[in-house]
Amino acid sequence: MLLIDSHCHLDAPEFDGDRDAVVERARAAGVLHQVVPAVDAAGWPKLRDLCRATPGLHPAYGLHPMYLDRHRPEHLDQLRAWIEREHPVAVGECGLDHFVDGLDPAAQQAYFEGQLRLAREFDLPVIVHARRAVDAVIATLRRIGGPAQALRGVVHSFSGSEEQAQQLWKLGFLLGLGGPVTYARANRLRRLVATMPLEYLLLETDAPDQPDAGIRGERNEPARLVAVLETIARLRDGDPGEIADATTANARRLFALPSP
Repeated sequence: MLLIDSHCHLDAPEFDGDRDAVVERARAAGVLHQVVPAVDAAGWPKLRDLCRATPGLHPAYGLHPMYLDRHRPEHLDQLRAWIEREHPVAVGECGLDHFVDGLDPAAQQAYFEGQLRLAREFDLPVIVHARRAVDAVIATLRRIGGPAQALRGVVHSFSGSEEQAQQLWKLGFLLGLGGPVTYARANRLRRLVATMPLEYLLLETDAPDQPDAGIRGERNEPARLVAVLETIARLRDGDPGEIADATTANARRLFALPSP
């Protein structure tokens, strides 16, 4: 089985001590490609250099809503220049976070909309963070995408309702699912993945965060994508190979990734 981790922060400092070994374990598990989204402008050079040096890693550049204190309005102009020069596979991680206290909603919205406009301008997919903010994200995607639905992408670590999922599918967005779906108490998420159309599903780890139930409390890594796949296969009463093939094809299509 060939797998694509559609959301992994392999540039995070948690991997500085053994990054090469983490990549090798991923490859041994069949995870040959990883999409690595940025969180702030200061991290773009490290992410660029890592992806240039490591086959199978693909950068996305953006401004994460949880790091508002690191962002400046001029970073949106800098992001345009990075996109023009570096040709990333996506814009992001961007979005809205209504869970963490102290994050200015207006500032979040401004950075999110600015990045969506860049994605539309450069015809790139967006990698969207939507924690306790799925309705607000949907409304923003509709407004910026317009009637032509000029945006596409993935809402990563989706935790919304089936109705919200259907609205996102109609807007051309996929859902990224990872470690949370492996926990028995994630009833709503597990019901959704059991019946949702495979054409809208991406697999992710969000490593080093969101470990699956088998490594609860430990550092996550891309090789653990297999545990996510196996859980989803059980919930769907399906063949892991077929789900791997479908989700890999989805990721390649969305991010314009090469074949192995």
